[in-house]
Amino acid sequence: MVRWFHRDISGIDAETLLKNRGIHGSFLARPSKKNAGDFSLSVRVGEIVTHIRIQNTGDYYDLYGGEKFATLSELVEYYTGNHGVLQDKDGTLIELKYPFNSSDPTTERWYHGHLSGPSAEKLLRERDEPGTFLVRESLSNPGDFVLSALTDEMGNSGKRVSHIKIMCGVSYTVGGKEAFESLADLVENFKRKGIEEVSGTKVYLKQPYFSTRVNAANIESRVKLLDQTAEHQNEEGGDKKIKAGFWEEFDALQKSESKVKKSRDEGMRPENKSKNRYKNILPFDDTRVILQTGDPNVVGSDYINANYVKIGPQKVYIACQGCLATTVNDFWQMVWQEETHVIVMTTREVEKGRNKCVPYWPDPGASKEFGRYVVMSVSERDATDYKVRVMELAPLDQSEAPREIWHYQYLSWPDHGVPQEPGGVLSFLTQVNNKQMEFASAGPMIIHCSAGIGRTGTIVVIDMLIETIDTKGVECDIDIQKCILMVREQRSGMVQTEAQYRFIYLAVQQHIESEKVKQVACKVRGMEELNKEDVYENLGAKGKKDVKKQKSEEKKGGSVRKR
Repeated sequence: MVRWFHRDISGIDAETLLKNRGIHGSFLARPSKKNAGDFSLSVRVGEIVTHIRIQNTGDYYDLYGGEKFATLSELVEYYTGNHGVLQDKDGTLIELKYPFNSSDPTTERWYHGHLSGPSAEKLLRERDEPGTFLVRESLSNPGDFVLSALTDEMGNSGKRVSHIKIMCGVSYTVGGKEAFESLADLVENFKRKGIEEVSGTKVYLKQPYFSTRVNAANIESRVKLLDQTAEHQNEEGGDKKIKAGFWEEFDALQKSESKVKKSRDEGMRPENKSKNRYKNILPFDDTRVILQTGDPNVVGSDYINANYVKIGPQKVYIACQGCLATTVNDFWQMVWQEETHVIVMTTREVEKGRNKCVPYWPDPGASKEFGRYVVMSVSERDATDYKVRVMELAPLDQSEAPREIWHYQYLSWPDHGVPQEPGGVLSFLTQVNNKQMEFASAGPMIIHCSAGIGRTGTIVVIDMLIETIDTKGVECDIDIQKCILMVREQRSGMVQTEAQYRFIYLAVQQHIESEKVKQVACKVRGMEELNKEDVYENLGAKGKKDVKKQKSEEKKGGSVRKR
């Protein structure tokens, strides 16, 4: 099953889910309760849920007219990617924006969910260990699964990957007499004795290929599983080092980054060496921030140790190192040219007797010149875990009006390791993002620590994941490891330690918990409001309920227009 496919729910169940936990544009697919073999799309449009019937003729899928598709996945992907194509009969646009994911059929980490056959083959061949296996959704037959395993037989593209269909009805089976109550039971059975293909070849399941993808709503279970794996490793004792839990995922992350080969030529120039706090922590050339006031006749005058980091077309960060005495002027030049209004600093100026960042702001109530600009301190206050400075930045020649700069310095990150719990960081990020949103045309938020990769990377990734969850809902899929890899392709070394990696999981987990509490509170308030409305409806607005009921009925032939 693809994640937006819900096997065992009715139209009423779909409405309840989408109204309580979805947002405008959330959708899911489910089997039709009226016509066996057909399906229904349930989509939240504003505050109501509309249902669209999908016909399965045995040859193709369609919406009772319009475009025809070979698979249900292709149909959904088409209408997801082509907004404005679907209309309700009253002309209301129906947009499929955010898949409302079903719960995974198992918490086992060998389950990869929505993964194509070619993608599974690529993963398994890269691992290059015969007997490595994973389980994924069947994209051609929603509701079923596929067991993909690497064999030691050589083919044209390398070692052959066997794809074995797992059929799911009342139980799970690969055919024959054996049936199992769960995917985990099926896999455990065939791990012991292997699976015989139709050709007679025996396929063995020796070691799982673990997935790092997780449904955000289920992240608590994943954290417990990763922690338990690590505890089990410790109990075994001995000198043998076993890859397990968070350590295993982080180790795989480190190995993956070694494959990223990108140039850092500008940072390696002799003219720029003194501008780097650490000689080996340099910005990638293709994502580095280029100072626009650099003199083309002076080599290195456009250089600063900073990179753009993007989550999408909307949100952009700048990750950079802590200022040196020789780079403070360049820093303020970057702040001005990028139209930044919010700066996040995640280190103290000095920690354990070591200089981490030169103070690049004036004393309270004072002003100071930095190259072409003057910075004036407007206010400074202490908050729980952090300090807030408000400054004004203006060109010395007064050619443009001053700009307000908000500087947030997080002070509760320990010298070594990570904070004991993520609540302080999450609260801090909420304040930072609220301030960023106050500036309609604000440029990228600048985030730095000392090297600009460890704490900086941790903060950036947490913020990215929270942004994704808040946009798509708590039922969306996230992949923390892949998110870090994406960030590391823009600035190397982001998220430096296993402890930081685990801290990201814990931060997302706490955010999800708080979101669930909010949803319950909203639901309670909604029920209270509904009860109030019912009193008035009984006095003369009975027809209002009938209209709502009609809108929520399944759309049959002709009820949905395809443009």
